[in-house]
Amino acid sequence: MTLQKNSAPVSLLKRLYTGTGAFDIIGRRRIFYLITAVLVALSLSGILLRGFTFGIDFTGGTRVEIPAIQLDTAEAEQVFSESSGISPTTVQVVGAGPASSIQIRSEPLDETQIRAVENAFQSVLNQSAGTGTAQNAVSISAVSETWGGQVTQKAALALAVFLIIVFAYISLRFEWHMALAAIAAVIVDLTVTAGIYALIGFEVSPATVIGLLTIMGYSLYDTVVVFDKVAENTKNVTKQYEGTYAERANLGVNQTLMRSFNTSLTSMLPILSLLIVAVWMLGVGTLKDLALVQLVGVIIGTYSSPFFAAPLLVSMKERTKAIQSHTVSVQETRATDGAMAS
Repeated sequence: MTLQKNSAPVSLLKRLYTGTGAFDIIGRRRIFYLITAVLVALSLSGILLRGFTFGIDFTGGTRVEIPAIQLDTAEAEQVFSESSGISPTTVQVVGAGPASSIQIRSEPLDETQIRAVENAFQSVLNQSAGTGTAQNAVSISAVSETWGGQVTQKAALALAVFLIIVFAYISLRFEWHMALAAIAAVIVDLTVTAGIYALIGFEVSPATVIGLLTIMGYSLYDTVVVFDKVAENTKNVTKQYEGTYAERANLGVNQTLMRSFNTSLTSMLPILSLLIVAVWMLGVGTLKDLALVQLVGVIIGTYSSPFFAAPLLVSMKERTKAIQSHTVSVQETRATDGAMAS
């Protein structure tokens, strides 16, 4: 009994590594279509109902940064409110250790308010550290919302151009069915990633927009790897009757499945390291936003390539007359062979 219990996971791992086609991914594509539809529906609901939490780069405002060694967040918020006459939007500690700082964000301040805030914090820091020791410790910057808007517009333009180029490349390298399936998978990846940001309330910054463009490259790389094996297995498929297009494509997905998992794992490790360093050591918001969107994108990209793009390709190919006729011929040949064998 012990041998039987231990042999099952070993057999599963062996099949996963060898890619024997034992996992019927294409045959169960309706299940994966349903999962994808649910993910997209939840993501769109989050985007439409909750919306995005835009950072200061999109909304505009004033950012104040002071050393965290001599003040805590409650004291910093009180000093800011009393000196400016308004309440801050957010007050948070950035970084850790001696290099940590308190970052305060608020609606745009005028010149009089900026000077009042700077003088108030400088006075408090001087009293805490000794006169003259905290000079120039207060950093105040005004952020225009137009900059974030320009980043978004350029990112949207880059996305459109990128998708056109990718569609043309994959169409020439493989075929237009594969190009369409790859683009659909990328759109799913972007939608789900954006939806997770909306549902959880992650702050959207220019780094988030850049990260969305970055994960497209990973998603397409993984999809092209899968399609390359599928194309190899289905080459001249209509001239042989050993298997249908769907079966040959399923074998190709199985043969690249472990490679996709390994690639994803090795991609996530440095992203997790970057996220840990950004959050707990440096507190760099830009790195955190970039790492978060990349982590989410890699996870959903790992799913979409074998479990959505490849099944979608098969569904489109099975609508063509050539593949339909070939599938019928394979089934008839098997039925004849089965009758003769019996």
